[in-house]
Amino acid sequence: MIRNLRRSGRLAVCLAMAAAVTLFLAFSAFAEPTETAAAETEAEAGTEETEAGPPEPTEFAHLYTCSTDGTYISITGENEGSWSDPEYYDNYLYLFELKPYEDEIGSRTDYIAWITKGDALAFRVPLNLGTAEDRLYSKFVVAVCDGTTYTQVSNTAYVTNPESLAKYTEAYNSAQTKKGLLIQNTDGMVADAFELGVSHVIVNIAFQQILGNGIDYVYDGKTYSFNKELIESYDATIRRMSEKSMTVTAVILNGWNDATPQLVYPGVTKQPESSVFYYGFNASTQEGYETSKAIASFLAERYSSRTSEYGKVSNWIIGNEINNQQWNYMGPMGLDQYVQEYARAFRVFYTAIKSTTSQARLFFSTDYNWINEADGSTKYNAKDIINRFADVTGAGGAMDWGLAYHPYSMPMTEPEFWDDASTGLITNDANSPVVNLSNLSVLTDYMQNSALLAPDGTVRHIILSEQGFTSKSLTRGEDENLQAAAIAYAYYIADSNPYIDAFIMSRQVDAPSEVNQSLMFGLWYCDMNQPNDIVPTTRKKAWQIYKYIDNRTYTLETTEFAKSILGIEKWSDVIPNFKWKSQEN
Repeated sequence: MIRNLRRSGRLAVCLAMAAAVTLFLAFSAFAEPTETAAAETEAEAGTEETEAGPPEPTEFAHLYTCSTDGTYISITGENEGSWSDPEYYDNYLYLFELKPYEDEIGSRTDYIAWITKGDALAFRVPLNLGTAEDRLYSKFVVAVCDGTTYTQVSNTAYVTNPESLAKYTEAYNSAQTKKGLLIQNTDGMVADAFELGVSHVIVNIAFQQILGNGIDYVYDGKTYSFNKELIESYDATIRRMSEKSMTVTAVILNGWNDATPQLVYPGVTKQPESSVFYYGFNASTQEGYETSKAIASFLAERYSSRTSEYGKVSNWIIGNEINNQQWNYMGPMGLDQYVQEYARAFRVFYTAIKSTTSQARLFFSTDYNWINEADGSTKYNAKDIINRFADVTGAGGAMDWGLAYHPYSMPMTEPEFWDDASTGLITNDANSPVVNLSNLSVLTDYMQNSALLAPDGTVRHIILSEQGFTSKSLTRGEDENLQAAAIAYAYYIADSNPYIDAFIMSRQVDAPSEVNQSLMFGLWYCDMNQPNDIVPTTRKKAWQIYKYIDNRTYTLETTEFAKSILGIEKWSDVIPNFKWKSQEN
């Protein structure tokens, strides 16, 4: 008898809540749920007997779609399993909204919609775009009620078509060639890049310095102030590159700033600069999430069109080499938690940018340690990061993300990557410890696996956003010819691989700090008498090679010298599907 009375009390509470939602939908006035009925029933039943909690729910609401038409969000799915015992659970399914920084319903009772079990699994709720109640970034879950507690019985669903809301729909800026460069941003070196004829350029954006004064920006009803001087410096660079029809890739880097602790993952403190260069993004607290989405939206809106006064960013890389926390520090944690937290922040950037500029592309970045050097705490295998990111984001709502890969030679202090197999770290299969330009097809073959394909079924966009080859061997000293040969061979490999969109060299000018480590990646020498600045002096042979590497008329003539260095007669002998094979003698 006590059990039945308690059951009737639970049902009374949930039915009262359902009635309140019905009134809200009919009259736009939401009545808070009441527990009066449950309390009265419990009082009648007495407390002389205790009872274990209800059994676990047996139904599962599999949410398949979550999209918006600009006014409403529609969520559909299918019920799986059997309905939970009606002696313990009521006859309804409830939809809850969670903010990106929330992971569970907890003790909440503020569901936003409900349906009767057995009806089609479909919900429709207001989007509230541009208000403090904006649901564009939210995630949605379905729950059942036992009279006092709501228990999640579904996967998580995010809006998967934020691009449908975008004001800017200009076509993606497809580059003429794959040739790219990290440019030294001074007047003379920008002109030098134009002379080189590069089609892709990298711009590093200091996320932690964006907040400041001089530019006010209102997002979701809240005003943010941004650093006018810094933003205008980016304006000048991006506008100038856009005017030359270059495809601009912005790398969002989150350094430490004592004034903006909300931008780093909760609990993280400043680390020694020798061990940590950049920090992970924070969407795990309300302030971190709201600030991050406002900054991302501002940047996307400002750099939305080639014809605007600020120019256009086509590619956005969120962080750098995330498989190594030296570049994305969030504190020691296992792979699953680490990817979950990074993906949480990535989705905020993705939603902010795609809902502003529909054709923009977003990437995450890894180094070449495919299955190498991982410790499971602050270093992870690139392969594992890719797999886990695909799993996490696919379960919550598919995103059209891409991969920005860094296939340096192994070790980086020696330019000839073609003999890297001698290290024992290079094989031609998916279990290779390292994947770089010597076995690049391992990466592109792996990305063709069905579990990693883009939402439309195609292979995801892959850019080689950072690689360089030193002109100073650690063991043999300076050798411009060896560097130039490495650049020629590497570019030809990437250019002949149909799954690589861009090959972006690091860097235009040697950096003094890197020169001291035998890492002279530049196409120019630098002035070592000015160790705190990057000041170009003279061009290397690699400059001339890179200038003509994508020129149909001169490319093979320009790279002829490299064949003897590599010990080959034809490029097509060592490069599958060599792009210029028809022109070889």
